[in-house]
Amino acid sequence: QLQLVESGGGSVQPGGSLRLSCAGSGASFEHSTVLWFRQAPGKENEGVACITWRAYSTNYADSVKGRFTISRDDVKNTVYLQMNSLKPEDTALYYCAVLALGGPGPAICTVTFDGRYNYWGQGTQVTVSA
Repeated sequence: QLQLVESGGGSVQPGGSLRLSCAGSGASFEHSTVLWFRQAPGKENEGVACITWRAYSTNYADSVKGRFTISRDDVKNTVYLQMNSLKPEDTALYYCAVLALGGPGPAICTVTFDGRYNYWGQGTQVTVSA
């Protein structure tokens, strides 16, 4: 059974940077699409970035394009989200989710957290304020 643990959140000032990690244990997700999504108080889940297996492709929400970068290290069974030029509106609880199909996943991904994702973690809080 795959378990995911997010880490790296914290409090930063606007313009600052954070790198989030999503570490998997119990199973490998090297063939899986991984998505970062976030939830701010009173708002719906928002997909942030996704990466396919072998990083064939990535995709980003318009709100974070040019500021966030998703990457993966399948040796470490970990996916990262580098967040630069953070804004107060980036404040949210950030989750990673895995779409595990039991074999190689699709070559493209969309930044939508939906019922296809079968594993996710407990989240890590990111707060951006002056």
